[in-house]
Amino acid sequence: MNRKEQKLQTRAAIMDAAFSLLSDERSLSSISLREVAREAGIAPTSFYRHFKDMDDLGLTLVDEGGLALRQLMRQARLRIASGGDVIKVSIDTFMEFVFANSNVFRLLLRERSGTSTAFREAVSREIQHFIAELTDYICRHTKLPLERANLQAEAMVKLVFSTGAEAIDLPPAQQKQLSERLIKQLRFIAIGAASFKK
Repeated sequence: MNRKEQKLQTRAAIMDAAFSLLSDERSLSSISLREVAREAGIAPTSFYRHFKDMDDLGLTLVDEGGLALRQLMRQARLRIASGGDVIKVSIDTFMEFVFANSNVFRLLLRERSGTSTAFREAVSREIQHFIAELTDYICRHTKLPLERANLQAEAMVKLVFSTGAEAIDLPPAQQKQLSERLIKQLRFIAIGAASFKK
């Protein structure tokens, strides 16, 4: 393994370590650099070769978490193109991500309303990416004008994130009920957007 590959591997190990230390009880602000280094199997001084400080690591985690979720949702849209129900496939995919990557999602949720302005702005940017991509999808697949498509996308994305926060620690049967309710609510929004006259 060359030096560049080793550096990328160590960087990934630091990020994985930080994500693994997050939990329902622990937020990023309560985790120390030394804990992350120990979990990653590196010396604390090695951390600084990859990140300026814990805030820099946190911002990278927000970006990576948002990107992973967006890529998954793009794959869902490819499945939809082959005949799946758009809302059901999207919500199933989203919920699968939330449960498989609960600490990533917890990070996005916590930092959305956290004390760090930089983190709040980073999460807000990620949510805006989702809204922009969904707006584009709605415009391409319906006859809605851009402004109305954007309002529909914003309502849907905010509702989905809010429901994800509700679902994250529920037992499977209740998660399923919540997903079914969410699918109905999103259909209401889509029907309302399509029939809204102004």
